[in-house]
Amino acid sequence: MKLATVEVQGRRRIGAVLDQGATLLDLAAAHQAATGAVSPHFVDMLALIDGGAAVLALARTYLAAPPATALSPSSAVRWLAPLPEPRQIRDCLAFEDHLKNAFAQAEKLTGRPQAIPPVWYERPLYYKANRFSVIGTDQEVRWPAYSQVMDFELELACILGRTGVDIPRAAAAQYIFGFTIFNDCSARDTQFQEMAGQLGPAKGKDFDTGNVFGPWIVTADDIGDPYQLAMTARVNGEVWGGGSSSAMHHRFEDIIAFISQSETLHAGEIIGSGTVGTGCGLELGRFLQSGDVVELEIERIGVLRNRFVR
Repeated sequence: MKLATVEVQGRRRIGAVLDQGATLLDLAAAHQAATGAVSPHFVDMLALIDGGAAVLALARTYLAAPPATALSPSSAVRWLAPLPEPRQIRDCLAFEDHLKNAFAQAEKLTGRPQAIPPVWYERPLYYKANRFSVIGTDQEVRWPAYSQVMDFELELACILGRTGVDIPRAAAAQYIFGFTIFNDCSARDTQFQEMAGQLGPAKGKDFDTGNVFGPWIVTADDIGDPYQLAMTARVNGEVWGGGSSSAMHHRFEDIIAFISQSETLHAGEIIGSGTVGTGCGLELGRFLQSGDVVELEIERIGVLRNRFVR
């Protein structure tokens, strides 16, 4: 099932996506049509996730026989991030090729060779992003005033559906609610300046509209094998790069088991995979111009589209 957050006539709603995104089923309206009551589980996406398997099953029954009064064409809705205020955002660096390509570009600029540190192979490192700087598909990414070099990053992200601590790897997949596309926008010039200080990223990542998710969440039971998904990045219709989720060195099960050591992970958190190889301009020595439209596509999920504007 594909689940989205949208704005309809100025009101935020959650719904199930039909007809490849052409139609949206308003789940709150469907529940009210079926029962005459208002459900607290369809208030927003976090409430749906918190409701667990029973609420997800209920949503499926409405999707199987959608009431006409709860349906809207996509032209009548404004797509938002599927999880507009996640409980947490953590972003990893799980693709070896991304790191190799980025280091190769850095070597061209500095003349100094760089090697992947052994710790990268030993553990899935991550940083925490600003969970309040979230937008969705077809919304503009606002170029931060302090940056001259903007970049996109094509990532697969998982959304947690259960809360737990010290989660064993063998059980970690059971904690994944679904998957979405993540564009981890980067002010590269600022990022490089800051990370020389051995801390960060800070303002290289943290600016309004810098975390883009969407166009919707595909539930884990509908995604198939999450490690066999083609990933493609386009700028103004031109393919710049991409790859496959099969190249993840650290998989989400490894990541969840690692992060949850002596730390509680919560339902409604988002974890990014890091950038797929050639899934950003940095790896290619190419960067965005104001007005460029970036389309990030992941098989079985869809297309996340945004214009970058100064």
